[in-house]
Amino acid sequence: MKILFVIDTLYTPGNGTSISAQRFIGALRKRGHEVRALCGDTPKTEEDKLITDGDFCCGIMNFFKNLCAKFDFFYGKADPKVIKEACDWADVVHVTTPLFMGNATIKYCVEHGIHVTGAFHIQPENITGPLCFGWCKPVNDMIYAIFRRVAYNHLSHVHTPSNFIANMLHTHGYTSKMHVISNGIHDDFLHIDPARFADKLERRPNGDKNGIFRIMMIGRLSQEKRQDVILNAMKYSKYADRIQLVFAGRGPLYNRYMRQIRSLKLKLQPEFVYLQRQQLIDALLDCDLYIHASDMEIEAISCIEAFATGLVPVIADSALSATPQFALDERSLFKAGDPKDLARAIDYWIEHPTERHEMEKQYVAAANKYSLSNSALLMEQMFNAELNEKKTISIAAERTGVLSALKRQVARLYKRIA
Repeated sequence: MKILFVIDTLYTPGNGTSISAQRFIGALRKRGHEVRALCGDTPKTEEDKLITDGDFCCGIMNFFKNLCAKFDFFYGKADPKVIKEACDWADVVHVTTPLFMGNATIKYCVEHGIHVTGAFHIQPENITGPLCFGWCKPVNDMIYAIFRRVAYNHLSHVHTPSNFIANMLHTHGYTSKMHVISNGIHDDFLHIDPARFADKLERRPNGDKNGIFRIMMIGRLSQEKRQDVILNAMKYSKYADRIQLVFAGRGPLYNRYMRQIRSLKLKLQPEFVYLQRQQLIDALLDCDLYIHASDMEIEAISCIEAFATGLVPVIADSALSATPQFALDERSLFKAGDPKDLARAIDYWIEHPTERHEMEKQYVAAANKYSLSNSALLMEQMFNAELNEKKTISIAAERTGVLSALKRQVARLYKRIA
């Protein structure tokens, strides 16, 4: 089939939604489908040009460009001519980011009887968190309502990466059929030479040859990811002088974290790295523990990648995150936002290497069900379900623009607060 992925920013290595789209496009092409993208940006490298079977580019919107650059995400323009050309080409359109460009695409598909599905990757807390009011439920509820009204309730089928976010959408009045499909991890994380695992256990019974215990977290350096909790946990760990922290990611809070590190006066300077896939696998194999401290997460594919390589994860038990579902028992959980409880969990795994190595094997086995190839098969089944439904042309379909929906929801929020 001809599949069109609609995403504001496709060609960036630092945005999880973009990386997920790239992987799905590649996996679906391997299954014999022709996959093109409707996006705001253009390929930056020769490798980028090989990701799709061709693009329809709308261009990038100029507002908040500097701020957007910090998050590796830009807003695509809603160019009606490009949207028409792209949608008319496709058998099925899949909107991964239903913002200005994505919402206009959904509108065109609904009005012209074109098969269209969606994905829910942008948690409202991911928007409000960096603005320091991710805790404000009325604002988050307002964003859920805007997304529902302008996009998702006009779709029959929606991809959600976890049961957690599917349940959240149903709670907020979303009526689409939810297809719970993991974003999937690359097969490279699942096909590591067993000898490398054996070598790791032999060489690192409790840290490296110098007794250094390496702990990694993967994720954008931003407010909701809570790398600050990991740093503060070093004030309470009995083994802080032996712990080498490794943060894989980049983002707007780098300078803040450097100031925090200077105030902590740690014996071992934390490392900040940005790694390609094979480099990341090598780095994970050289670590002893993985921490995922994020307060809010739809799936956290990076956590799956980590335990697929044989690292026991320690995960923030947040009510706004799907990541706690990966914990095989309570030893892999800590109280979200609590550095003392995180230090307790870290110290436990340092003091119990035999238990840690046994759990490493169990986590490697648990990762197999999150393969990208399996996720691509489930995505294909969702597209077929959409194609099997009869679509009618509805030029007069009731639609609401983003700005008008925002005005309506702001008015409701004001009444609720007042």
